[in-house]
Amino acid sequence: MEEKNEEVIHSSFWSNLFNAPTEKSDMLKSLQAIPIFKELSKKDLSLITELIHYRNYLAGEFIFYQDDPGLGLYLIREGEVTIAQVNSSGENLPLAYLFKGDFFGELALIDGEKRSATAIAKTDAKIAVIFKPDIDEFIEKYPSKGIKILKGILQIVTYRLRKINNEFLKINHSQKNGD
Repeated sequence: MEEKNEEVIHSSFWSNLFNAPTEKSDMLKSLQAIPIFKELSKKDLSLITELIHYRNYLAGEFIFYQDDPGLGLYLIREGEVTIAQVNSSGENLPLAYLFKGDFFGELALIDGEKRSATAIAKTDAKIAVIFKPDIDEFIEKYPSKGIKILKGILQIVTYRLRKINNEFLKINHSQKNGD
Protein backbone atom coordinates (compact mmCIF):
# COMPACT_ATOMS: atom_id res chain seq x y z
CA MET A 1 0.00 0.00 0.00
CA GLU A 2 1.18 3.48 -0.84
CA GLU A 3 1.65 5.78 2.14
CA LYS A 4 0.31 9.29 1.72
CA ASN A 5 2.21 12.20 3.18
CA GLU A 6 -0.34 14.96 3.22
CA GLU A 7 0.49 18.22 4.85
CA VAL A 8 -2.37 19.63 6.87
CA ILE A 9 -2.68 23.38 6.51
CA HIS A 10 -4.63 25.20 9.18
CA SER A 11 -6.18 28.31 7.72
CA SER A 12 -9.04 30.16 9.29
CA PHE A 13 -10.02 31.57 5.89
CA TRP A 14 -11.70 28.40 4.63
CA SER A 15 -12.93 27.24 7.99
CA ASN A 16 -14.78 30.52 8.45
CA LEU A 17 -16.54 30.04 5.13
CA PHE A 18 -17.57 26.48 5.82
CA ASN A 19 -17.86 26.46 9.61
CA ALA A 20 -20.78 24.44 10.95
CA PRO A 21 -22.74 26.32 13.64
CA THR A 22 -22.57 25.16 17.23
CA GLU A 23 -25.54 23.44 18.79
CA LYS A 24 -28.37 25.94 19.14
CA SER A 25 -28.95 25.02 22.79
CA ASP A 26 -25.28 25.74 23.63
CA MET A 27 -25.54 29.12 21.93
CA LEU A 28 -28.77 29.90 23.81
CA LYS A 29 -27.01 29.16 27.12
CA SER A 30 -24.09 31.36 26.10
CA LEU A 31 -26.38 34.24 25.17
CA GLN A 32 -28.33 33.92 28.43
CA ALA A 33 -25.08 34.35 30.34
CA ILE A 34 -24.32 37.69 28.66
CA PRO A 35 -25.83 40.67 30.51
CA ILE A 36 -26.82 42.28 27.20
CA PHE A 37 -29.38 39.53 26.57
CA LYS A 38 -30.35 38.54 30.12
CA GLU A 39 -33.79 40.18 29.92
CA LEU A 40 -34.78 38.33 26.74
CA SER A 41 -36.91 35.20 26.72
CA LYS A 42 -35.70 31.91 25.23
CA LYS A 43 -37.90 32.61 22.21
CA ASP A 44 -36.26 36.03 21.79
CA LEU A 45 -32.80 34.50 22.19
CA SER A 46 -33.69 31.94 19.55
CA LEU A 47 -34.30 34.85 17.16
CA ILE A 48 -30.91 36.32 18.12
CA THR A 49 -29.18 33.01 17.32
CA GLU A 50 -30.32 33.47 13.72
CA LEU A 51 -28.16 36.61 13.55
CA ILE A 52 -24.96 34.90 14.67
CA HIS A 53 -22.00 34.30 12.39
CA TYR A 54 -19.31 31.81 13.38
CA ARG A 55 -15.60 32.37 12.91
CA ASN A 56 -12.45 30.42 13.73
CA TYR A 57 -9.12 32.08 14.43
CA LEU A 58 -5.65 30.60 14.73
CA ALA A 59 -3.40 31.43 17.67
CA GLY A 60 -1.80 34.82 17.01
CA GLU A 61 -4.37 35.83 14.40
CA PHE A 62 -5.89 39.29 14.70
CA ILE A 63 -9.67 39.34 15.14
CA PHE A 64 -9.72 43.08 14.64
CA TYR A 65 -7.27 45.94 14.89
CA GLN A 66 -7.35 49.11 16.93
CA ASP A 67 -8.97 51.87 14.82
CA ASP A 68 -10.90 49.35 12.66
CA PRO A 69 -14.59 50.19 12.31
CA GLY A 70 -16.63 48.71 15.16
CA LEU A 71 -18.69 46.09 13.37
CA GLY A 72 -20.15 43.92 16.09
CA LEU A 73 -20.16 41.95 19.32
CA TYR A 74 -17.89 38.92 19.75
CA LEU A 75 -18.53 35.93 22.04
CA ILE A 76 -15.75 33.43 22.74
CA ARG A 77 -17.06 29.89 22.24
CA GLU A 78 -13.64 28.24 22.66
CA GLY A 79 -10.11 29.50 23.21
CA GLU A 80 -8.56 32.66 24.58
CA VAL A 81 -8.37 36.23 23.29
CA THR A 82 -6.09 39.08 24.27
CA ILE A 83 -7.39 42.64 24.11
CA ALA A 84 -4.48 45.03 23.62
CA GLN A 85 -3.90 48.66 22.85
CA VAL A 86 -1.10 49.93 20.64
CA ASN A 87 1.14 52.46 22.37
CA SER A 88 3.08 55.30 20.73
CA SER A 89 5.98 52.88 20.03
CA GLY A 90 3.69 50.54 18.13
CA GLU A 91 3.73 47.83 20.82
CA ASN A 92 0.57 45.91 21.73
CA LEU A 93 0.05 46.38 25.47
CA PRO A 94 -2.36 43.79 26.91
CA LEU A 95 -5.43 45.26 28.59
CA ALA A 96 -7.40 42.05 29.21
CA TYR A 97 -7.30 38.29 28.74
CA LEU A 98 -10.64 36.77 27.83
CA PHE A 99 -11.79 33.15 27.87
CA LYS A 100 -14.67 30.90 26.83
CA GLY A 101 -17.97 32.62 27.62
CA ASP A 102 -16.47 36.12 27.68
CA PHE A 103 -17.59 38.74 25.19
CA PHE A 104 -16.11 41.93 23.77
CA GLY A 105 -16.89 44.67 21.25
CA GLU A 106 -20.32 45.49 22.67
CA LEU A 107 -19.89 49.26 22.23
CA ALA A 108 -19.93 48.72 18.47
CA LEU A 109 -23.59 47.72 18.80
CA ILE A 110 -24.30 51.27 19.96
CA ASP A 111 -22.03 53.64 18.12
CA GLY A 112 -20.13 51.76 15.40
CA GLU A 113 -17.09 53.93 16.19
CA LYS A 114 -13.51 52.84 15.58
CA ARG A 115 -12.15 50.09 17.82
CA SER A 116 -10.29 51.42 20.85
CA ALA A 117 -8.16 48.28 21.07
CA THR A 118 -6.95 45.25 19.14
CA ALA A 119 -8.30 41.72 19.66
CA ILE A 120 -5.88 38.84 19.08
CA ALA A 121 -6.53 35.11 19.36
CA LYS A 122 -4.13 34.00 22.11
CA THR A 123 -4.95 30.36 21.29
CA ASP A 124 -6.94 28.82 18.48
CA ALA A 125 -10.39 30.29 19.06
CA LYS A 126 -13.97 29.80 17.97
CA ILE A 127 -15.89 33.05 18.02
CA ALA A 128 -19.57 33.89 17.54
CA VAL A 129 -20.20 37.34 16.06
CA ILE A 130 -23.33 39.49 15.97
CA PHE A 131 -22.86 42.31 13.49
CA LYS A 132 -24.25 45.80 14.14
CA PRO A 133 -26.44 45.98 11.00
CA ASP A 134 -28.12 42.71 12.01
CA ILE A 135 -28.82 43.84 15.58
CA ASP A 136 -30.01 47.25 14.28
CA GLU A 137 -32.50 45.48 12.01
CA PHE A 138 -33.61 43.27 14.92
CA ILE A 139 -34.17 46.35 17.13
CA GLU A 140 -36.20 48.06 14.40
CA LYS A 141 -38.30 44.95 13.89
CA TYR A 142 -38.76 44.27 17.63
CA PRO A 143 -38.44 47.62 19.48
CA SER A 144 -39.49 46.30 22.91
CA LYS A 145 -36.85 43.56 22.69
CA GLY A 146 -34.37 46.15 21.40
CA ILE A 147 -34.94 48.31 24.47
CA LYS A 148 -34.02 45.32 26.66
CA ILE A 149 -30.82 44.79 24.66
CA LEU A 150 -29.86 48.47 24.87
CA LYS A 151 -30.55 48.48 28.63
CA GLY A 152 -28.24 45.47 28.96
CA ILE A 153 -25.48 47.28 27.07
CA LEU A 154 -25.97 50.38 29.23
CA GLN A 155 -25.66 48.28 32.39
CA ILE A 156 -22.31 46.95 31.17
CA VAL A 157 -21.07 50.42 30.22
CA THR A 158 -22.11 51.96 33.56
CA TYR A 159 -20.54 49.07 35.51
CA ARG A 160 -17.26 49.51 33.65
CA LEU A 161 -17.33 53.29 34.04
CA ARG A 162 -17.88 52.99 37.80
CA LYS A 163 -15.04 50.48 38.02
CA ILE A 164 -12.70 52.78 36.09
CA ASN A 165 -13.73 55.73 38.27
CA ASN A 166 -12.96 53.72 41.43
CA GLU A 167 -9.58 52.62 40.06
CA PHE A 168 -8.79 56.22 39.12
CA LEU A 169 -9.68 57.41 42.62
CA LYS A 170 -7.45 54.73 44.18
CA ILE A 171 -4.52 55.69 41.96
CA ASN A 172 -5.09 59.39 42.58
CA HIS A 173 -5.36 58.78 46.35
CA SER A 174 -2.16 56.71 46.46
CA GLN A 175 -0.26 59.36 44.46
CA LYS A 176 -1.38 62.12 46.86
CA ASN A 177 -0.30 60.02 49.84
CA GLY A 178 3.04 59.08 48.29
CA ASP A 179 2.25 55.34 48.20
